[in-house]
Amino acid sequence: MASNISVFASRTVAFSTRLLSGKSNNIACRAFSVSTTNESSRTPIGFIGLGNMGNHMAKNLHKQGYPLVVNDVYPEASAELQDLGATVVDTPAEVADKVDRIITMLPSSPNVIEVYSGTGGIFETVKTGCLLIDSSTIDPTVAQEVAGMADKKGALYMDAPVSGGVNAARDGVLTFMVGAKTDEFEAAKEILQYLGKNIVNTGPVGTGQAAKICNNMMLAISMIGVSETMNLGMRLGLDPKMLASILNTSSGRCWSSDTYNPVPGVLEGVPSSNDYKGGFGTALMTKVRQDK
Repeated sequence: MASNISVFASRTVAFSTRLLSGKSNNIACRAFSVSTTNESSRTPIGFIGLGNMGNHMAKNLHKQGYPLVVNDVYPEASAELQDLGATVVDTPAEVADKVDRIITMLPSSPNVIEVYSGTGGIFETVKTGCLLIDSSTIDPTVAQEVAGMADKKGALYMDAPVSGGVNAARDGVLTFMVGAKTDEFEAAKEILQYLGKNIVNTGPVGTGQAAKICNNMMLAISMIGVSETMNLGMRLGLDPKMLASILNTSSGRCWSSDTYNPVPGVLEGVPSSNDYKGGFGTALMTKVRQDK
């Protein structure tokens, strides 16, 4: 079972002792303000990265009336949003040329560096004062490096990784961990409120990623524990649904058991009941360590 579960233990603890610098950008070129929903809905937002999470997040912005300019390395990923009326462009640079607020949701640190600073990247055309919200889960030091590059371009970058999984992204109830100054955080919250129910300012740039790594470490440990527990119970002749119901009303209750149970058939709408497709895979759990 442990070899098949959607989430597995990682070496994310490697970064838990890293001391973040605590620096953040000082952007004086634009005064961010919170506008009304109707006013915001007329301002296009760029969205780059339309995978399992990003696709749902972008669709939730569309439901709120935001015109979207989108890009994904796989053109087919943009098809559904294009049918909904989004403008699809070929490169991140084209996104940055058309909007002054961009959300990125990418798999790893190298992908973030490429999308922001590579050929055809955001920094080729980014506008002065552009708000860049990166919801990827990456190395905290990479977030700080990208923030520094954005500062040189007169733009504002903040890390805003998420937790909750694909279903939470679909339902607009994600938790966001946002590394930004207080006033900058409010500008991001104006958008993120339509994508999540818990939006937390963790401190300066990079601290969002630090919080996410801590969360991932706990998630990996609990998922292994649930997997081994369920395996043990089934080998001892217990029905998995019955066992899960006991665990979920007892002291062993946790998210890995009651919301994302790794045993097929115990819960509907989770990867274990879909041949382990989708969700947060082991490669993503280990990526932070691999990026270094």
